Amino acid sequence: MLRKLFTPLEKIKAPFNLYIILFWLIMVLFTWFLLTSGQKHLIPSPAQVFTGFGELMSEGLVTHIGSSLSLCFQSVLFSIIVSLIIVYLSPLPALKPLASMISKFRYLPLTGITYYFTVFFHTARGMQIAVLVVFMSTFFITSLLAVIKDIPDEEFDHARTLKCNRWETLWEVIIKGRLDYVFDVLRQNLAIVWMMIVTVESILVAEGGLGVLIKNNDKFMNHGKIFALQIVILILGLLIDVFLNFCRKSLFRYSKF
Repeated sequence: MLRKLFTPLEKIKAPFNLYIILFWLIMVLFTWFLLTSGQKHLIPSPAQVFTGFGELMSEGLVTHIGSSLSLCFQSVLFSIIVSLIIVYLSPLPALKPLASMISKFRYLPLTGITYYFTVFFHTARGMQIAVLVVFMSTFFITSLLAVIKDIPDEEFDHARTLKCNRWETLWEVIIKGRLDYVFDVLRQNLAIVWMMIVTVESILVAEGGLGVLIKNNDKFMNHGKIFALQIVILILGLLIDVFLNFCRKSLFRYSKF
């Protein structure tokens, strides 16, 4: 069995794969305790992080989590609607350059254009959503365009043999035929947005959120709380990822990936 663990492309069946995961979790925890065992250490000790969790709960951690999740879901909803409309219309020659151009905007930093959002949106929440929607849509559109590009020609040929016209082919092959891929693209790009939420919330602190807590504790160099918040953000992100993957597999049982 030990030889298989170090053999390329070897498939490990349960429960041995769970044992491997458990081994690495124990190694991470052991390394954490080892690095924080002395009087001077760069990262906070487990005791400091545990104390930080308790203090954060008294500061309204649950409320701030709700605020961040609300911001995330609103931004995702608006972004996926805008992105799908643009991408599903991209097969039209007149609109294809528009989708391609918006995709290139993913290289544009948001720092220089934040001012313009403050002009059009007069509430902190509205500006936060707008920033995330613009940022998120560029990556959504890029990934969705790649999904359409990778559709085999055989699927379009099959639609033609069934006497489908151009619009019916668009509906059956691109829209209906790739809905499971949309869920997977959402799952992958949501990680980027969840990471950006902390930055966006720290710019405008009026609406609260996990980013506000990190910014406030960073001012006082409270690394125990900051490390605890990082763990909360990581766990929430993983739970969202598991939930979206579960929804994809439940709604699209024919999906092969």
